[in-house]
Amino acid sequence: MSVRTFLPWRDRRLHMPAGPVEAVTETVRMIWDDMIETMEAMPGVGLAAPQIGIMLRLAVVDASERRGQAVRMANPEILHASIQLREHEEASPNLPGVSAMIRRPRAVTVRFVNDMGEVEERDFVGLWATSVQHQIDHLNGRTYADHLTPLKRRMLVAKSEKLARRG
Repeated sequence: MSVRTFLPWRDRRLHMPAGPVEAVTETVRMIWDDMIETMEAMPGVGLAAPQIGIMLRLAVVDASERRGQAVRMANPEILHASIQLREHEEASPNLPGVSAMIRRPRAVTVRFVNDMGEVEERDFVGLWATSVQHQIDHLNGRTYADHLTPLKRRMLVAKSEKLARRG
């Protein structure tokens, strides 16, 4: 296992949909392991494969208090989203040093292929739901910044790039 490097926000791969996972193989399991290690090193509560330059529909989420409860997902899709919204301050290692308040459904039902290669449907609530939606956005070529107005997005990106130049 190893900690992977994050793509910078302007990398075009972050703004393109990822390809489907055909089967859960040893290679896919190794990618998930690296993703979990990378997520823990941030530290964060989720990671999508495109964030580290792997253009497959793979994600990991662990919003547990104890950690070590990561859910590995291939080809996740939202089947149902609650009407009730939840506001949460979101960030991304691809756009370091900044964050923004994003409103998303408080709960979602997601279908995905799990680490055993089986199709699973699971309900996620609260921070788990926010993180799952954030990761699925990445798999669809979107970032949390795409939920902002164009002006707010430009300001956020400019601030992140300014912080990066300062080092």
